[in-house]
Amino acid sequence: MTKKILFSFLLLITICANSNAQVDKNSALYKTILSKDSLLFNVGFNTCDIKQFEILLSDNLKFYHDKDGISDKTKFLYDLKNGLCKSPETRQVKRILVKESTKIFPLYRNGVLYGAVHNGEHLFYEERESQPGIAKFSNVWQLENGEWKLTTSFSFDHQAYDNNKKETPIFDTDIEIEKWLIQNKVPTLGLGIIENGALKQVKVYGEITKGVAAPYNTIFNVASLTKPVTTIVALKLVSLGKWNLDEPLYKYWTDPDIANDPRNKKLTTRLILSHQTGFANWRWMNDDKKLHFQFDPGTKYQYSGEGMEYLRKALEKKFHKSLQQLADELIFQPLKMTDTRYVWDKNVDVSRMAIGYDKDGKPYETIKNNTPNAADDLLTTIEDYGKFLVSVLNSEGLTDEVFKEMTSNQVASSKGKHFGLGFEIYDLGNDEYALSHGGSDNGVQTLVFLLPKTKQGIIIFTNSDTGANVYESLLKHYLGTNGQKIVDIETK
Repeated sequence: MTKKILFSFLLLITICANSNAQVDKNSALYKTILSKDSLLFNVGFNTCDIKQFEILLSDNLKFYHDKDGISDKTKFLYDLKNGLCKSPETRQVKRILVKESTKIFPLYRNGVLYGAVHNGEHLFYEERESQPGIAKFSNVWQLENGEWKLTTSFSFDHQAYDNNKKETPIFDTDIEIEKWLIQNKVPTLGLGIIENGALKQVKVYGEITKGVAAPYNTIFNVASLTKPVTTIVALKLVSLGKWNLDEPLYKYWTDPDIANDPRNKKLTTRLILSHQTGFANWRWMNDDKKLHFQFDPGTKYQYSGEGMEYLRKALEKKFHKSLQQLADELIFQPLKMTDTRYVWDKNVDVSRMAIGYDKDGKPYETIKNNTPNAADDLLTTIEDYGKFLVSVLNSEGLTDEVFKEMTSNQVASSKGKHFGLGFEIYDLGNDEYALSHGGSDNGVQTLVFLLPKTKQGIIIFTNSDTGANVYESLLKHYLGTNGQKIVDIETK
């Protein structure tokens, strides 16, 4: 054994022995190394994009394989081009990281980070329907001139994967979750878990495109989960004394379709946020395609996206800023929600965008709004929306009075529930309650719950018409007894 190999093994053994040295799954280093792994394998290996290997492999690479011996960068690339990737159009070999096996350890020199060790397991499929093989790996990544490069890699303990050696509960391993998603025809699932008033887990499962695993920062269209964000824009302005919940909106905006109806003077922010405007969900649902009152404002509940758009126009008239600008100033920038926006612009990373699919797996056209829609089509990630919900849960930027209004029953909605301001309220008994909102469009099914008393929450994003099929299991697993109560309310 050469000195280099001996040193590499001793380095890996030392780090593996100190499990306390591994970094947190929400740390920047963890996310960085996983993103490099994803580029190397999900893009490079799984699609035969050789350029990814040329970029990410160090010129000093040493690759140790327990079946194929030792390779340097030149030999590794030659073998890849003339072996597995000789015919990319017919190649079906695929590598899948066993995410729950991942452990990442930082490497320091005189207190300065210079590298990281990534230990774990991965599955290899030789054909699309074949049973996979499994192997362990240890990869050493180093910073070379500020860029992360794979310098040393061990791939060992290759064997057949015994998928039937034990019955594994769905939520115990990422592999089982991925299988469960396939069964439910959900291409991509984003999941965020809030505990003790903080975002504790951010996970994304499935594929962003065929054969390419979805990254942790996948961008979703979240449909009506746009409405809570618009709500908090308005409530923060109320908390700042710049807006009034009960001031008539005609002072700032009157829609031409209802200008001659005196009931327009009854519209207030409170009635809009609690869905008591009397409007249809959207004006195009009316026979004449125009906005009009279906009942007197403030007399009963009727869910309406038009109401949120009405509020947007009043806010924009008053403050001479777009809703995007107001949200940037009040929410997105303070919370560093860099991937969240109402409009499609040059900053949207298309490679991370989750396309919506119907129940048969056919893609829908991606919505690209040029102007903000206060009720629909917000683009965001699990991490960004999780930051937003944590701020709501902790009443950041809201006065005690405004938070109380938001979480108080304003109007009865359905199934014994009520709407507060911007959120639906579930009475869970024992003085406990949940705040909720969902989103449903073509190729979009999303849902969030917040439990203010226990400081818990769950965020579920899917990009399929069938996405709601996974809600019940996720709620019961992550919210326990309260999750079961929520399911009972919805199914009674």
